[in-house]
Amino acid sequence: MSAGEAGAVSGGGEVVVETAVRNVGGLHTRPAAVIAELLAGFAATVTLAVPGKEPATATSAISIAILAAAPGTPVRITGTGAEARAAVDAVRELIDEGFGEELAEELAGELSETGGPSTGAPDAAPAAPPPSAPAEHHPARPLGVSPGRVIGPVAVRRGARPVAPSTAERLPAAARPEAVERLERATAHVAETLRASGEHLEGQRREVLLATAVLAADEAVAAAAAAGIRDDGLTPEAVVWRELTRTAERYREAGGRFAERTIDLIDVRDRIIARLRGVELAGLPEAGHPVIVVADDLAPADTVALDATTCLALVTEQGGPTSHTAIIARELGIPAIVGAVGATGLADGTLVLVDGSTGELVVQPDAAVQATATGVLTVPPFVGPGRTSDGHLVQLTANIGAPRDAARALERGAEGVGLFRTEFCFLDRTSAPTVDEQVEAYAEVLAAFAGRTVVLRTLDAGSDKPLPFLTPQDEPNPALGVRGYRTARRDPGVLDDQLRAIAIAAERTAEHPHVMSPMIATVGEAREFVRRARAAGLATVGIMIETPAAVMVAEELCALADFVSVGTNDLAQYTMAADRQSGELAELTDAWQPAVLRMISLVGAAAARTGTPLSVCGEGAADARLAPVLVGLGASSLSMAARAIPAVGDTLAQATLEQCRRAAEAACAADTPAAAREAAQRALA
Repeated sequence: MSAGEAGAVSGGGEVVVETAVRNVGGLHTRPAAVIAELLAGFAATVTLAVPGKEPATATSAISIAILAAAPGTPVRITGTGAEARAAVDAVRELIDEGFGEELAEELAGELSETGGPSTGAPDAAPAAPPPSAPAEHHPARPLGVSPGRVIGPVAVRRGARPVAPSTAERLPAAARPEAVERLERATAHVAETLRASGEHLEGQRREVLLATAVLAADEAVAAAAAAGIRDDGLTPEAVVWRELTRTAERYREAGGRFAERTIDLIDVRDRIIARLRGVELAGLPEAGHPVIVVADDLAPADTVALDATTCLALVTEQGGPTSHTAIIARELGIPAIVGAVGATGLADGTLVLVDGSTGELVVQPDAAVQATATGVLTVPPFVGPGRTSDGHLVQLTANIGAPRDAARALERGAEGVGLFRTEFCFLDRTSAPTVDEQVEAYAEVLAAFAGRTVVLRTLDAGSDKPLPFLTPQDEPNPALGVRGYRTARRDPGVLDDQLRAIAIAAERTAEHPHVMSPMIATVGEAREFVRRARAAGLATVGIMIETPAAVMVAEELCALADFVSVGTNDLAQYTMAADRQSGELAELTDAWQPAVLRMISLVGAAAARTGTPLSVCGEGAADARLAPVLVGLGASSLSMAARAIPAVGDTLAQATLEQCRRAAEAACAADTPAAAREAAQRALA
């Protein structure tokens, strides 16, 4: 049976439906929690079954997650009770829709009777390894999971976990009912605390914490724990430790993304035990100044508490690229690496450099390595204008993802906004925002940067940012699918409304915003976007160059647009044919790859011939070592994370334009990213 297809039969009072998992993450913690919460409102008993495993009670998120159902795994949904039909259909619909996550490639042909995940499933969600998989996730080397290159003193979280309770103590029969009640109260308190914290958050932090709250209140674990008290006489502390430790071990055995959720269960276990004992768990280290937080691992409740103004970076010994630590760090914009075995042995205050793109962790870096950091919050803000030592102007602007980011960008000395990601208006919605809603958000940023350049990128939906009302839900390869400007093929009204909203915001604030479109690949697309933007009343219209196709016609694109902007992240991805979200392929998507630099060189030459301003945005622009190279390749503006602006400005101020050009030529002539870095450094010396 193919994914998305379903058959139903009724017999003996049962309703049975069969379908297959479609989302790339499989039935991990969050989808499992969504199913469990959904079924709480039905008068029905529902189970989920996958081949080779015992059926799971569908009101237990933990039981569902233990199935380790990866993309393509067939699932049999069985329901009994008054509302069985409605309950089963609701669960099937959730699975078929993919829980709002990116969908895996649809299965070709029938699934095997053994139910193993399809071999056609994408690498983003590999098939689970056998039960002999290692108990902990330790990559072969530290893995960068959230970009940024920063330097700072270490603060290590120590003593965060409670000691295992003794199982020798046995409660007398008369004391067991009260012990069950005490456990129920402690469990309810932890679940409610996590839920309340999640309700006050947004985005993935909210989803992760609410899913963790569901784990804390899981009915299957609660029933097993209560039985352990009543039947075995175990103390509440001992039985919670036993049940959740066993469950965590099954998560580890499942491997992959499921293993990376082990810390969620361990944290729930420890919070319940701490509540039973009347103590507080050790929190994040409080140094009183910006630090790099180091820990064995961090649970969701810890990670959401991180403050990007005081946490320079995050380093953990465990975890993986899809762990909740990694997901939340990326959302907060905090550089992070995982799998740094031995990191907790560092002494507090030890100076380290962390590169969340490459996974590099340098202890006690020398002066030369320290100079490569791009995100030191303790340095004074940049005072413009940006320029080389011989006076060549280079505008240094900020990338922002929401109006709230404007204040921080101004604090760090941004000369404007080179990339305003407008997706925040559209995410977590089932329909497009109104023109009025967009106007309010855009006007807020335009007013904050009054008199300065603000470049708004139109909606870059698709790929890792799917929208249920605009992008296809079943693309076999979303990174190569309907994303960016291509969404206008499906619903041109969404783009036209956005352009109109930008124009109204400009009129309301008396500002003159620049607007550009992502994922332009052809001259025809560029011509059409420029026409539509001008028709909306926008005077300064640009395009992003992010694909080799656009590079090859760069001169024609430059002739059509008022400016062009190179997005280094996607240009590296498409040039190197390597997913930029894959930690394993991080070296290939390095902006220092000579092939990527030569692509930018071609764009720079085209921009020079046509007199078109060239900007560079993305992680490459935030690399202080790469900035002179980009200027040498023709960039007149660099847009980056706000925290990188002071370091980039300082580096440019120490080089002449001619040195930048020599560094660019030397880097392009190299054959590896490392050689390119070394060659550029020599040219700038």
